[in-house]
Amino acid sequence: MSLRLATFNVENLLTRFDFTGYRNQLRQDRVIKLFEVNNEGVYQQLEQARVIASTDDTRQMTALAIADADADILCLQEIDNMAALQAFEYGYLYRMVGNGYRQKYLVEGNDSRGIDVAVLMREETRDGQKIELKDIKSHAMVTYRDFDLFDDDIAKTNRLDDKIFKRDCLELDLRIGGVPMTLYVVHFKSMGNPREGLDGRQSTLPIRRAEARAVRRIIEDRFGAGHTAKKNFVICGDMNDYQERVDVIGRRGTTYRFEHQDEAESALDVFSQDGFAENVVRRREPLDRWTLYHARGPEEQWLCQLDYLWLSPALAATNATRIPEIIRHGQPYRTIFPPGQEVERYPRTGWDRPKASDHCPVVMTLDLL
Repeated sequence: MSLRLATFNVENLLTRFDFTGYRNQLRQDRVIKLFEVNNEGVYQQLEQARVIASTDDTRQMTALAIADADADILCLQEIDNMAALQAFEYGYLYRMVGNGYRQKYLVEGNDSRGIDVAVLMREETRDGQKIELKDIKSHAMVTYRDFDLFDDDIAKTNRLDDKIFKRDCLELDLRIGGVPMTLYVVHFKSMGNPREGLDGRQSTLPIRRAEARAVRRIIEDRFGAGHTAKKNFVICGDMNDYQERVDVIGRRGTTYRFEHQDEAESALDVFSQDGFAENVVRRREPLDRWTLYHARGPEEQWLCQLDYLWLSPALAATNATRIPEIIRHGQPYRTIFPPGQEVERYPRTGWDRPKASDHCPVVMTLDLL
């Protein structure tokens, strides 16, 4: 019996317009900056027109990426609300995959922009095994005090009774053909701006580390600290951190060089240390594990993995020969691919936008025992 499981940050699946750019230049779209707009009402009209004009192509590509993943269970990040998810499923995804995702779950989390994690599930796997939800639980309200995770690094930006998860850790207790499996769907704190001499990743690392520790605590409380290795669980989502990256060296019009390097520390060390869970994407070749291309000019560009399926030791052992797939057809043309990894982009893909997302879906077929 097998299950196809995927995670995908779909990048701002929203049902509302953001007009704050009129007063905050940092939030204003780059195309609006090309024009002189002195009236807020006109600005709002232009912003609405811009978003609507670009969204159709974007969401067609998002749906194509999901269709190519062909998952039985799909863990999503950056969903506005259930209405947005339903509208996308009906208007776009249905046209690509048919009436496949009857089960939809979303719980409002903590994100200040209102983006949440969500799960879409078929009623049965492709080989006919029933997919049942036995329980669903949000951990959005857990605080640093609750889990005793407050320290000096956290105190620089948070208070003792602040919530640990900047979005949520959504726990789904499932039965797949009668076999138990638990999903933990997360979207960790994003890498912010440089602060106190640290780059954006390092300055926010303590928050993500606390989120990872909280996820591990939730799992160990659920199954018992000495018994997690024998259970079927997967931690899915955009974790906004990486343990390795591929530096892209060169500039447009020249030959690029790709150099793999390990990071000295990562919030995700909480999962990998002592074999608590396995990042199965590491079964791919070192230059072929990336799910996002980052660039701030030719002097700062790299490929890294931000999207994860962390398997429990039991699931990892059962699927020792399985290798996850990364769907990259929705990447914009500015993304620089290492040699031999190039793919055919979806129709109407742009240099930077439109695109399916800035992230790539990660999908894996799992055997369940």
